[in-house]
Amino acid sequence: MPYPEMLVSPMRAELTNVGFKELKSTEDVVNSMSNNEGVSLLVVNSVCGCAAGAARPGIIRSLSNDKTPNNLYTVFAGQDLDAVSKAREFMMPFPPSSPSVALFKDGKLVHFVERMNIEGHTAEQVAEQLRKAYDQYC
Repeated sequence: MPYPEMLVSPMRAELTNVGFKELKSTEDVVNSMSNNEGVSLLVVNSVCGCAAGAARPGIIRSLSNDKTPNNLYTVFAGQDLDAVSKAREFMMPFPPSSPSVALFKDGKLVHFVERMNIEGHTAEQVAEQLRKAYDQYC
């Protein structure tokens, strides 16, 4: 069963309020990820504590960098089940991880932040991981 929308809507809003586009269906994911030029950031959002304490705040902080992705996308684990499943196909060979952050350049996965690189880290540490990737790929 997916999480109730009432529970996840504030968590979704943390990212959509700073410009992320929600991908809620398989079609949304395919249309957004298949023909992208430039750099795209795809976040697998989650209800867990590390998403609230480190992932979302760190992702938001990372966007204050001089170089940032052209496209910002998000799917929600435990809610948008088909969209998350399709998004994870683009993140192969990494195993499913929630939360997680994938950076794509011209449609190719170039950087991936797994839950193990979020959990137990501060929001600033997550932001710094992403800023370094942006500096390299954006």
